[in-house]
Order: sequence, then structure tokens, then C-alpha cells
Amino acid sequence: MSFETEGRLHKKFETAQITDSFKKREFIVEIEDGAYPQLIKFQLTQNNCDKLDAFNEGDQMKVTFSLRGREYNKNGELFYFTNLEAWRLETTGASAEKPAVAQNQPAPKVAVDEPSADMDAGDDLPF
Repeated sequence: MSFETEGRLHKKFETAQITDSFKKREFIVEIEDGAYPQLIKFQLTQNNCDKLDAFNEGDQMKVTFSLRGREYNKNGELFYFTNLEAWRLETTGASAEKPAVAQNQPAPKVAVDEPSADMDAGDDLPF
């Protein structure tokens, strides 16, 4: 199941190589929620990490993501992790370039990919 949200790219981080076969990249999206904006952390994994390169902090964006959760046993103590696994990023709002488009034609989307097959390669990791 996938979810979507829109907001402003608040902060983006560099790609982190967690193991030889797993890498991730985190970013923060500011979502308006009344008087108190929410800063929501998402992550991209594996080949999806480069999708954030097309965006600058302050850009308006739509994030399509999946919820990922797992149990992690460390020395007999159980921990639970939940991640927001982003797999599609699109430009929206004022930061979107508005190319000349013929009437009744949809505007092009940015980076519209499905989740990659290797997305779950790091399922044994606690993050």
C-alpha cells in the first residue's frame, strides 16, 4: 500500500552506505498542519537514493511512500522500527517549472518510478 503527501523540502542528507550491499538517503519534508508545521523524515534506499538530486531545499514536492516496520532483537531485547520508505518524488507548487503545454494536455511529471526490486534488500537491518 502506498501513501502520498505534499510539502516543502526542509533538509536533505547525503547518501549513507550502511553495509556493502545497502545504502540509504534521508530527507525532511515540512508539512503544514495548522499553526505547527510538521517535520517528517523519509528515506530512500538503494537505486532510489539519486532521485533526491533533482531537488533543492525549499522546493515544493509530492512524496509517494510505503510504510515499513520491523522487529529487531538486540541481545534479547526487542525493538520496533517504522520507516517511511519514499519511492517517487515529484515537483509541485511554486517550485515546479511550468513549461508551455497545449491546452487539455497533462503537465509532465518528474521522477515517476515504481519501487525497485532491490528495495527490500536491507530487510535484515534495524532501519
